[in-house]
Amino acid sequence: MSTMFGALNRFISRLDSESPSQTSRNASPYGFQVLRNKNLEIPIEPWYDFIIGINGRQIDNSDSNLFAAEVRNCAGSSVSVVLWNAKGQRSRTLAVPVPTPSPTLGITLQWTPLSVTEDVWHVLDVIPNSPADIAGLLPYGDYIVATPEGNVHGESGLGELVEDYLNRSLRLYVYNHEYAVTRLVTLTPSRNWGGSGALGCVLGFGALHRLPVPMTEPIAGPGETLFETARFSNEERRPPSAQLHSQSPSLYPPSSSAMQSSDLLVPASITSPPPPPPQSANSSAAGPPRGGKKPRAMAASKMTFDDYFREGEQKSKEEDLAPNTKSAAPPPPPPRNATGPPPPKSPEPPVESLNEGEEPKETDKELGPESVEG
Repeated sequence: MSTMFGALNRFISRLDSESPSQTSRNASPYGFQVLRNKNLEIPIEPWYDFIIGINGRQIDNSDSNLFAAEVRNCAGSSVSVVLWNAKGQRSRTLAVPVPTPSPTLGITLQWTPLSVTEDVWHVLDVIPNSPADIAGLLPYGDYIVATPEGNVHGESGLGELVEDYLNRSLRLYVYNHEYAVTRLVTLTPSRNWGGSGALGCVLGFGALHRLPVPMTEPIAGPGETLFETARFSNEERRPPSAQLHSQSPSLYPPSSSAMQSSDLLVPASITSPPPPPPQSANSSAAGPPRGGKKPRAMAASKMTFDDYFREGEQKSKEEDLAPNTKSAAPPPPPPRNATGPPPPKSPEPPVESLNEGEEPKETDKELGPESVEG
């Protein structure tokens, strides 16, 4: 799974390098990161919140004195600040009251690029009895966001830090998405714990593993837009389809095929076909069409399903009763007075042929007793 996430992250990074990012177009790449908040009445979260605008203007100067002067000018009233949060990468506007005696907000700021929030490692899996398991890291819910040992940048930044702290205690700031808390975790990387890796956990890095929106925020209701559709600057806004139907229903006229009901198929329950179109006097006197076609063939589309069935049944009956001319004629019936088969004819004696000049031979006669020689 880690290999698949790594390939997707490299693909997204390549796309980000080819086109300008959304952050650089819509917001400043830098802002005042809130490091500490002493005023608990202000709902500002340290490390995750960045002040990128004040009183309707975008902050593009790193001079903190200008920011402090803008706050003092609003003493006795409220100052409007635009906050960008690393959890979900969203912006919000907050009105903060400024007291008169000490016109300060009670927060500690640092000019920081917004890209530092991209150096986050998502814990995907924890191997039992590993250093990460002993330290209490939780899979899928924990995110390694920072470390007090120094700054880490890039995908290989955490791996290089772990190699420097082999067999030594390493402190990490871990944010849990399910409980919305950040805690300090201490672990000891080692190669001899009995498994692969020095931490014994699977980590995800990149655009697919950024800090998600807190679970405490209300879930979008049915029909609400979760993501705003991107529009070009020269694109005209189009009203919704329901408004188009209510204002101008004639924009969607019925099709011509729906208007002509005679062209539609007639259900089988209707036994009678629709009436034929009226014929003029010229068409009645013109006679049959050319080619000798039957008039019924031209109106074949007007026939119902019952007519097709009856026509097929009639053709089948005609083919069954029609005589077959190719077969031989049957013999004539015998006469009624005959009681049996006719007697056989007597065979005629064979006639011997005589050659020319030859006399017929005498046949042997029956000899009596007187002709017997003694």
